[in-house]
Amino acid sequence: MSAAGVVRELNVDLGERSYPIYIGSGLLVQAGDYFKKLGLPTGSPLQLVTDESVRGLYAERIQASLTAAGYKVVLSVVPSGEASKSLTQLDALVADALNGGLDRKSTVVALGGGVVGDLAGFLAAVYMRGVRFVQMPTTILAHDSSVGGKTAVNHSLAKNIIGAFHQPEAVLYDLDALVSLPPREVRAGLSEVIKHGLIWNAEFVDWCENNAQRLLALEPDALGYALYEGCKVKSIVVSRDERENDLRAILNLGHTIGHALEAAAGYGELLHGEAISIGMVGSARLAARFGYGEEIADRTEAIFRKFGLPVRIPAGFDVDEIMKAMQHDKKFSEGKMVFVVPTAIGSVEIRRDVSADWVREIVEGLTEEARAL
Repeated sequence: MSAAGVVRELNVDLGERSYPIYIGSGLLVQAGDYFKKLGLPTGSPLQLVTDESVRGLYAERIQASLTAAGYKVVLSVVPSGEASKSLTQLDALVADALNGGLDRKSTVVALGGGVVGDLAGFLAAVYMRGVRFVQMPTTILAHDSSVGGKTAVNHSLAKNIIGAFHQPEAVLYDLDALVSLPPREVRAGLSEVIKHGLIWNAEFVDWCENNAQRLLALEPDALGYALYEGCKVKSIVVSRDERENDLRAILNLGHTIGHALEAAAGYGELLHGEAISIGMVGSARLAARFGYGEEIADRTEAIFRKFGLPVRIPAGFDVDEIMKAMQHDKKFSEGKMVFVVPTAIGSVEIRRDVSADWVREIVEGLTEEARAL
């Protein structure tokens, strides 16, 4: 564990596209210094993209820091929520960029959670065929989405189906920005932290389970360590497989069912981390169908219950709609369902031979059990 005030640093090793991840307190007010350190030019405008919730909390202090460092800042604000990951909002951001004079040497800055990061990152990927961008996540959930260069917007039929790989120049992760999060978003964000342990590091899963209350209380040292470990797993996997040709797909544990739940709910009823926690329980149940121990599902469910996360599909969801949404998922390939399946706590495998009947039975079980509770 590090002392208070220490900034933890990781590196995503991608050759010429390698970049640092900084995790610590006070990074927002030092944004200008970090941007100078990164060599981002002051001669071209920056576009700071944020949402309505984050704007009032942090945008002014970042603008002040960047302006003091000699940068001209164009501020773009989108509505809060998953619905902003749309081509409509992208069009509005492009208009802001053009009106603000952004050129090929400009930088897009994503200040917010995963929605803002995905949207602003996609803007950076497509504006003038690609400009630089920096991720400044303000949620726990975004520790996952801010690392790795996946950028996207949603379609009405499928989540993240319109996108591009576009790596950031850096990730500046200020722990101070997390204290304003509502408890529900804290829990949802920790779902993805736990996911990184479930796919890679059983000891980290044990640590999370033993420190659940400290994490839920946002104790800085515990939170800084957990985010460092989560980002470390993500950076290792991305460094080995940047474009998800094979290994990187393990990061999708729980996402096949989870994304389908989000799509079926219209991207609003469930937070992403909540949908993924249910999806990870479903994947753990699938493990037993391939001969792995039923204790994997029991332990997975117990961990998420300890963090106050959902482990059943809420009432009102239609099984047919969930299954239909899964057909549009990027992990549906050549008529087969592709799942990341745990083989043990801390270890997973990618299965491309998953029976749709098995998946439907598991989805029906998670739905019916919720009604019985």
